[in-house]
Amino acid sequence: MLTPERLQKIMEMIQHQEVVKLSELVDATGASESTIRRDLSQLEKGNRLKRVHGGAARILQKGMEPSIIEKSSINLSEKKLIAKAAANLIKDGDCIFLDAGTTTYQMIPLLENKKVKVVTNGFAHIQSLMEKGVTTYIIGGYMKNQTGAIIGSKAVDSLKEYYFDKAFIGTNGVHIQSGFTTPDPEEAIVKSTAIKQSNETFILADISKFNEIAFAKIANISSANIITNRMDHEVAEAYREKTSVTEVHS
Repeated sequence: MLTPERLQKIMEMIQHQEVVKLSELVDATGASESTIRRDLSQLEKGNRLKRVHGGAARILQKGMEPSIIEKSSINLSEKKLIAKAAANLIKDGDCIFLDAGTTTYQMIPLLENKKVKVVTNGFAHIQSLMEKGVTTYIIGGYMKNQTGAIIGSKAVDSLKEYYFDKAFIGTNGVHIQSGFTTPDPEEAIVKSTAIKQSNETFILADISKFNEIAFAKIANISSANIITNRMDHEVAEAYREKTSVTEVHS
């Protein structure tokens, strides 16, 4: 396969899967790992993708947000690992905020035997929380059809009535200077308010979210602990200078 064909194939896989492992690119192109690494470096310099641990990821547009259906199938195994690590932090008696999102959704099956109170703005979370017998409070507001998040001024006012032991928040972007970001300013305000109302906050983000900057800022990096999957050592150390980072491994 010639270089232009390889580069086109790599970009097709990135656009389809969002995150692609190095081994998958090797299998798809028949090229060596060293050749694929050079291709990825070339594409990254052209700002067409970003390299992550063990592969590459799509660069998202700042205002673009996948639907909840699209997000639910991306990096599912990583999301489950992150969700398990997050759920292990919850103690009986905790009052927690569970943000709308596909990674926080994966926490719900792990709450079944915990004596906790949950406040959520995730419409998709409600049925699952009910099935698990979890005491659940739903904030009021406008439901965003694309993600199932309840947002808006009423949602923010509703959140201010609660105080949390722990908040678990999803994000579209994690950047060491720009902090945590998301495409929708109204959703960013809900997340920011939950952080302010909580004793501790945990951002649940797989490695595809790192070095991404979405349109609206949620909070500074130092405002929350990060739970993610395996990162490059140098990248992890840079973030640990700003906040706590927990890496989970399969």
